[in-house]
Amino acid sequence: MTERPLRLGLTMGDPAGIGPEIVLKALAELTGPAAPAGPELVVVGTASCLEQAADTLGQTIELVPGGAGRRWPEVGLDEAASAKAPVAAGKLGAEGGRLAYAAIARAVDLALAGTIDAIVTAPINKAALHLAGHDFPGHTEILATLTGSRGSCMLLVHDRLRVSHVSTHVALAEVPKRLTPERLGRVIELTEAALVDLGIDRPRIGVCALNPHAGEGGLFGREDDEVIRPTVARYQTGGLAIEGPVPGDTVFVKALAGQYDAVVAMYHDQGHIPLKLLGFQLDATDGRMSALSGVNVTLGLPIIRTSVDHGTAFDIAGKGIANPQSMLEAIELAAKLAAGRRRAGAVPAGQPLNA
Repeated sequence: MTERPLRLGLTMGDPAGIGPEIVLKALAELTGPAAPAGPELVVVGTASCLEQAADTLGQTIELVPGGAGRRWPEVGLDEAASAKAPVAAGKLGAEGGRLAYAAIARAVDLALAGTIDAIVTAPINKAALHLAGHDFPGHTEILATLTGSRGSCMLLVHDRLRVSHVSTHVALAEVPKRLTPERLGRVIELTEAALVDLGIDRPRIGVCALNPHAGEGGLFGREDDEVIRPTVARYQTGGLAIEGPVPGDTVFVKALAGQYDAVVAMYHDQGHIPLKLLGFQLDATDGRMSALSGVNVTLGLPIIRTSVDHGTAFDIAGKGIANPQSMLEAIELAAKLAAGRRRAGAVPAGQPLNA
């Protein structure tokens, strides 16, 4: 039996934001006549919202229900839900949150069934989700709930820098409580597995200290000596190439110098700031983002999920000026992860899209 090509599902995100636009821009680049061979791509979303974005971009697009073709302007569409009311670009609203959630839920169903090999998500808006009755902080928590998963973590990727997180969307005062040997060990193992999926046979991991100077022997906190150091030592004994706790002001310098394949950060800003310093650029004349590079990956799920590393950008939605770079990178990384799992025999090839 011939194995089908890899197939990725692209969710449209909140249709009031830039999600539909960057999805269509990415498709235009990846499915044109001159585009190199790649995975099959299918959009998961609402036809009217995507058509509205296509009109803004001046593109002619034919959304083929149940299709999985890579031709442009014909794109496979799995319509998660139809709009009950028009969604205005740049306007926060419950309908945008409802449609965004419906696309995610449908994509998860397709991935769990093996119909698609990975999900690539466009940005959603937390406030819109709440207005629609979905009380989640973001994608990670939605995906964990829909897949019945516990112990997932966030991995950010920009070029050679990869950073996973022990904690993310919690108050800074809560971080030490979340830092347990069990949680740290889980994140280390998920990080190693992701690096192997990316083709790194013997991953090297640097574990960031929680406190300044890795606690300075207990003067600035005891978590580094009592939790991080013995946990790292346990994995070193098991044969993993891992080092830590490494002070937060040097660990990323070492990673960029090629000493680590990934860094485990203790909390949200510790891991996000270096990634965004590298991947985000601001235009000094008008204050707008001129570059948005970086990918968000959710580890610890039974499915593969990558995402753009930016928000819905309501301020520029509907203007046709959104940068699709992060979406293109998210698609590329999802394909690499899916190919790695397929090579390892970790996931089935899946079913036809119209099964």
